[in-house]
Amino acid sequence: MTTETLIRLGSFITLLLLFGLWEVVAPRRALTARKAIRWMSNIGLVVLSSVVIALVPALASMAMAHLAVEQQWGLFNHLNWPYALTFLLSVVALDFIIYLQHVMFHAVPVLWRLHRVHHSDVDLDASSGIRFHVVEIVLSMVLKLAAIATLGPPVLAVLVFEILLNGSALFNHANIQLPQKVDAVLRLLIVTPDMHRVHHSVIRRETDSNFGFNLAIWDRICGTYRAQPEKGHEGMTIGINAFRDEREHWLDRLLLQPLRNQPTDSAEEKTPRDGND
Repeated sequence: MTTETLIRLGSFITLLLLFGLWEVVAPRRALTARKAIRWMSNIGLVVLSSVVIALVPALASMAMAHLAVEQQWGLFNHLNWPYALTFLLSVVALDFIIYLQHVMFHAVPVLWRLHRVHHSDVDLDASSGIRFHVVEIVLSMVLKLAAIATLGPPVLAVLVFEILLNGSALFNHANIQLPQKVDAVLRLLIVTPDMHRVHHSVIRRETDSNFGFNLAIWDRICGTYRAQPEKGHEGMTIGINAFRDEREHWLDRLLLQPLRNQPTDSAEEKTPRDGND
C-alpha cells in the first residue's frame, strides 16, 4: 500500500468517525430508518467499490497523475506557470468537472438508474456520502482519469483533491447541526449539509439543484442553486418514495436496483426520466 493510499484511507476513516460521532452528539434531523442496516449496506458498497478499483490498477487516479507528469500529458504540463497557481487551478478545475459529472448523472436516464442508489437513502448522514453503486464509481473513475490526462495536474494537487472530495462528501451528507449564521457564511465557499440536503428531496425540482460536492460557486454560476427546501429541513422528505421499505436498503437490493423500474407514487415524487422508470 503506497503512502498516498494510506493518507487517503487514514483521512477518510478519521472523518467518517468524526462526523459519525458529531451526528450522535448534535443531530440535525431525527432518523426514520434503522441506522445499523443503512450503515452496513452503505459501507458494503464502498468496500466493494474499493476492491474493484484495487483489482483494476488502471482505475487509480494517483497512478494516472504520476503517468501524466512522466509522459508530459495534459494542459498544465505545457504551461510554464507558477506551481502554486497550477496547483490551485487544478483542484478547482477537477471540482468543476465533478459538478458537471453529477449533473450528467441526473440528466441521462441510464446514468440516473445508477445514481438513484445514492438518492434512495431515506435518511441523510455521513454514510450516505459513500453510498454509490459500484458501476457508478467505476464510470466516475474513468471520467476522472480522462480529466487528469487532459489537464495534467500536479500529483500533489490530485491527492489533495481526492482528500477534499471524500471529506466534503462525508461533511455535506452528515446529519449535523450547524448554527444558521455559520452555515450562511460557509456556504459562500463550500457546500454545507443544509445546502446539500435540499438535493436529496423527493421533489424533482429540488433534487435537480445543488449539485456541488465541495465548492459552492458552481451551483450559483450555473443557476442550479436552491437556498432552502420548500417544506423546511425538518418537514422535507428525503429519498425516493418507491424505495422506502427497509428491505430496499440491504446490500443485494442496492446492487440490483439499477435494473428495476421506478414507479412514481405521489405528486411530489420525481417524474420519470425515461419511458420505463
